[in-house]
Amino acid sequence: DLKKVPGNIPPDIVKLDLSNNKIRQLRAKEFEDVSELKILNLNSNGITYIDPAAFSGLNNLEELDLSNNSLQNFEYGVLEDLYFLKILWLRENPWRCDYNIHYLFYWLKHHYNVHYNGLECKMPEEYKGWSVGKYVRSYYEECPKDKLPIYPETFDLDKEDEEWERHKEQSVQTVKQHGVIVTVIG
Repeated sequence: DLKKVPGNIPPDIVKLDLSNNKIRQLRAKEFEDVSELKILNLNSNGITYIDPAAFSGLNNLEELDLSNNSLQNFEYGVLEDLYFLKILWLRENPWRCDYNIHYLFYWLKHHYNVHYNGLECKMPEEYKGWSVGKYVRSYYEECPKDKLPIYPETFDLDKEDEEWERHKEQSVQTVKQHGVIVTVIG
């Protein structure tokens, strides 16, 4: 029945299981004294908010379980200190597909060595059941076909999205015809 992360965690601990408690928020620098931590389980706590500096100092963390909480998105910076993260459990959270979900999606795309699961839109209703990647790409599908920019190589596509691939190829052909190179940054 913990309501916050305890402050008396041994500094040399490598695995910490805080699952099935009542921790609703993670405050800044919650884990800064346990820098050797490799596995952190925060499953089933009802977490609704994670401060951008909550994981500050967890430079050795390899696995983070945030599944079965009440997370709708991550603020910019939440994952920045997790240099060696390999596994991120995200399932069973009510992910809200709006502009705020983009940080999490792009962080995962740029950290392609991190294996994750459970990133599916739960709200709003019109995107319920969509993968977050499909939702993010839908921003660009509304552009006229002849105005689509060329996307950076790191912008991964789901394998089943052949139509999106055709849009991309058409935009490259249009650019080649006009002799102009467009680069999108950010």
